[in-house]
Amino acid sequence: MRLQALVLGLLAACASTRAKGQAVAPKAAPPALAPGPHNVVLNGVRFFYSVGGTAADAPLVVFLHGGPGQGSEHFEALGGRFLERELRVVYFDQRGSGLSERPVNGDYAIATMVDDVEALRREFGTPKIAVMGHSFGAVLALEYAAKYPTVTSHVIIVAGLWDTEVQCPLRLARFAQLRPDVYERARNDTLAPDGSRRNECDIELRARNGLGDDRRLFDLQTIFVDSALARRLDSVNTARHVVYGWEVNRAVMAAGLDRYRFTRFEALTMPALVIAGKHDGASIPAGLRPLSEKLPHARYVEFENSGHFVYLDEPDRFARVVTAFIKSTR
Repeated sequence: MRLQALVLGLLAACASTRAKGQAVAPKAAPPALAPGPHNVVLNGVRFFYSVGGTAADAPLVVFLHGGPGQGSEHFEALGGRFLERELRVVYFDQRGSGLSERPVNGDYAIATMVDDVEALRREFGTPKIAVMGHSFGAVLALEYAAKYPTVTSHVIIVAGLWDTEVQCPLRLARFAQLRPDVYERARNDTLAPDGSRRNECDIELRARNGLGDDRRLFDLQTIFVDSALARRLDSVNTARHVVYGWEVNRAVMAAGLDRYRFTRFEALTMPALVIAGKHDGASIPAGLRPLSEKLPHARYVEFENSGHFVYLDEPDRFARVVTAFIKSTR
């Protein structure tokens, strides 16, 4: 259901005088950061986001979901409360995703989506934010921090995409182990219709498409440690009437996501945390560790009992690791 657009302005807080010896009441959050759901128009598009947690002694954490097109409702419902114990978190639905609007002009450029995040920060009126990118959201987190380093306090990459030339061969090798017959058929078809040679991301996509009805089962096996978690995720989206953003997914893929490479490592001078799940078949740990080695001030943490959705597989530990990282590097 389309929600009516509501532009929220930021109100200046009025200082109040206190008698000597009296405690000063904590400053109320501006309306745009009040706990709960919000709608706001940024760059001509209506966005949905939700705010959880009230801690004001640490940078605001903006969660950038994966997909493209997934939405952030599942994280808020199943993992967010663990982070909210000591942090304030913004669950932001990107354009064309979750409960946010599908723009009529079809503008799903990565640069536009990065500027959406900056417009959101300005709406909050906060001097800095910490960006947390999961899967595809890592692309937006990295690009945002590189373009707006002075307003980025921390970067947190969770099972993220950053270099397809590093990550696709690892996924393809795993596919070959799990489905050798389908892999061989895709591997033998190395020429694209225009005569060019397919790269390993192309071959992986053809191999996954070659699974037919078995594709969802394969995805569940390679992304989730426990398939029950996938059902819980789906139930949240169903209950909240979240429709997957296939329009943004197709647009970003058509624009070349399968050839994406992040190279501006030196621009990320802020503290960074790279998190991997040991059993993740989408963002294999061996393809994530090199990112932490290239960033100037990065830590790498691997979760032993997690797949692709680390924050859902081990939510309590995930929250403790992220909170300790942010608070120890302020």
